[in-house]
Amino acid sequence: MSPVAHLTPGQKIFAFASMCLGMFIALLDIQIVSASLRDIGGGLSAGADDTAWVQTSYLIAEIVVIPLSGWLSRVFSTRWLFAASAAGFTLTSLLCGMAWNIQSMIWFRAAQGFLGGSMIPLVFTTAFVFFQGKQRVIAAATIGAIASLAPTLGPTLGGWITDNYSWHWLFFINLLPGAFVTIAVPLLVKIDEADLSLLKAGDWIGIALIAIFLGCLEYTLEEGPRWNWLEDDTIRATAWASLVAGVLFVWRGLTAAHPIVDLRALRDRNFALGCFFSFVTGIGLFGTIYLTPLFLGRVEGYSALQIGKAVLSTGVFQIMAIPVYAMLANRVDLRWLLMVGLALFTLSMFEFTPITHDWSATELMLPQAFRGLGQQFAVAPTVTLTLGGLPPARLKQASGLFNLMRNLGGAMGIAACATILNDRTNLHFHRLAERLTPANEPMNRLFEGVQPDTEAYTAALRSLWQLTFREAQTLTYSDAFFSIMVCFAIATVMVPLMRKVQAPQAPSADAH
Repeated sequence: MSPVAHLTPGQKIFAFASMCLGMFIALLDIQIVSASLRDIGGGLSAGADDTAWVQTSYLIAEIVVIPLSGWLSRVFSTRWLFAASAAGFTLTSLLCGMAWNIQSMIWFRAAQGFLGGSMIPLVFTTAFVFFQGKQRVIAAATIGAIASLAPTLGPTLGGWITDNYSWHWLFFINLLPGAFVTIAVPLLVKIDEADLSLLKAGDWIGIALIAIFLGCLEYTLEEGPRWNWLEDDTIRATAWASLVAGVLFVWRGLTAAHPIVDLRALRDRNFALGCFFSFVTGIGLFGTIYLTPLFLGRVEGYSALQIGKAVLSTGVFQIMAIPVYAMLANRVDLRWLLMVGLALFTLSMFEFTPITHDWSATELMLPQAFRGLGQQFAVAPTVTLTLGGLPPARLKQASGLFNLMRNLGGAMGIAACATILNDRTNLHFHRLAERLTPANEPMNRLFEGVQPDTEAYTAALRSLWQLTFREAQTLTYSDAFFSIMVCFAIATVMVPLMRKVQAPQAPSADAH
């Protein structure tokens, strides 16, 4: 008998929706502060370097706990781990809103990320226990939409809240939904039992290794572009620590009898390819969320609210795609829907490459429409194709690894984009400067009638430098979008390597 046989369809949907709400606020908080870091820094009297840690600390803590969620759910059970995580996330959200200095904010954000991160993979696992057949496809579509929509909406919602209220409400808005999830989930999500005896046999060495590996890796990726990578002593030390711990973690995961993360699941072709596609979608999802607001802020001079409105179209088109995907997913091979999604994302990045300094929300509409459609058609089928073919007993740990790959792709995508912006801007600036010779007519018109060694001449030079730097920046953003396009083009042609997932069987009562 299924462990959820006692629940009515309505109760299953309500329980699943409650967990999805918890997942949504946990993912939303990754990016909700991104457009408001300047306001937070001003409110806490902190500089830009310290304020950046408001986002970095959350990401580091979240990426460490996600792969541990499978083991933790077996120890404490899914419902009590989710409820405790939701309660802790709500409490730390309150503390973030009440933070009295930047140090307290960073610590509270780290705790918030750690507690929120464990909720994300549990939603994936529960969906495959609650639903079968067509309902499972709809559940996967919902999860896929949330996984890509929540980070996309983060800057928009954050900018609106900060402009209309204050940055404190970026965190206070979590209190009501967090309290609801804390109460609702334990009442209905009874799919497994706690087994505290697993604490004695826990792979504590593996836990320590993965914490060092992922924590140091995330720090290296976040801070590397700012400090010129390995030229900085701290970055070099964390990179080496991550490398050594990562090698030992992989060895431990492949040789231990009960590893904290079951890397042997990667022997399954669909799971290995699904993790790769999850990694690539993470690059695209978080990379574009990073690049687009940055372009609008630095090049166009948009405010936080204007940036939010400009990028909102991505979310609108993704929401519009959900019913279309749900209808097609029951009629069309999911592999072809995945290929369409990845191809649409590739097309979106291609449409971004001719970007110019005067692009506004109007010019961004078409590429963002393709991105919104691509996100829905890329993420949702990947969930089903990757996790749908695994036996229920392996779902928990596999779900954590699958989600880790998306966040890891996002971290690497942001780091790569930041590096491109740093390095290629100088290259394009020097190439443009080489063309500023007496043969350049627009430049001659700028200096026409201006006498050397005067204030007007200095102002003209400053204006020329600003124009050149603006164009160099714009060309660099084009390079970054092109790099993401190449990643998605490679992923698109790899889709046929996946096997078609057979209709899943309902799990047995002892599968958990």
